[in-house]
Amino acid sequence: MLSVLLIVIAAIFFTGIIIRTKSLASGRKGPAILQPVRDVIRLFRKGVVYSETTSFVFQIAPTIYFASVIMAMLVVPFGQSRGVLSFNGDFIFFAYVLALGKFFTIIAAMDTGSSFEGMGASREALYSMFAEPAFFILMGSLALLSGHTSFHEIFAALHIGSQISYALAALATFVLLMISMIESSRMPIDDPKTHLELTMIHEVMILDNSGFDLGLIFTAGYIKFAIYGALIVNLFIGVIPYEYAIPSFFAIQFVMAVSIGLIESFMARFRMNHNPQFIVALTSVSLLIFFGVLLILQKFM
Repeated sequence: MLSVLLIVIAAIFFTGIIIRTKSLASGRKGPAILQPVRDVIRLFRKGVVYSETTSFVFQIAPTIYFASVIMAMLVVPFGQSRGVLSFNGDFIFFAYVLALGKFFTIIAAMDTGSSFEGMGASREALYSMFAEPAFFILMGSLALLSGHTSFHEIFAALHIGSQISYALAALATFVLLMISMIESSRMPIDDPKTHLELTMIHEVMILDNSGFDLGLIFTAGYIKFAIYGALIVNLFIGVIPYEYAIPSFFAIQFVMAVSIGLIESFMARFRMNHNPQFIVALTSVSLLIFFGVLLILQKFM
């Protein structure tokens, strides 16, 4: 339960830190760090409006999407503490329970009958498909290195000490950071602030959502960011005592949020035809990690 508590606390502040960083980088004060949370609370107090063209799929999709993110959060460990759900191969469960939530988000967008939302859904599905190999090659490499197949045992068995292992951890951090931005449709893949349907991806998919349902979608997005941050934290903390691990958790989450804010401040969004190339390139980085693991295990022939 410790990992769940820490992820929820980090999720409360994560998006606010990103927005504040972007504001400071552009010379503005910006909203309060807790403003995204206040916005979600306001949405929870509002009613929901459903289009007459939608079916029950559109109505249940936000709840399933939120539930899938919560289930994924239960798998993530923290240092010596296992996740609420921990079993062999749980990283596969983690990936596909998130995919289940995304699937319902995609078919809900198509259920509206809007050509623009269908366009965004197709892009979301394409980018997720390209990002999947990078995640599985990364986790498979770490499983090969550690000799285990569950998140907790993989991270507990990692020994960051040699130069090669530091390089692998840095590459893994980059891959997980980029995957989190792809899965959350952030810059440079997508601009969450754009309102031009032809260039929108995730935002155009939720145009018909309102009130409580929209609050669930936003909340799930905030938690998903913190989940990927927690995975990055686990790459470095191993099984160190909690008095050092907990401050390290929040410090790394803070650095990750600031890094995302700076990336979104100083990078332009990629052209649509360049996004697949960039996402597929992440698989190449994961392959470098795989070859590094083979080098460490002296199995590189």
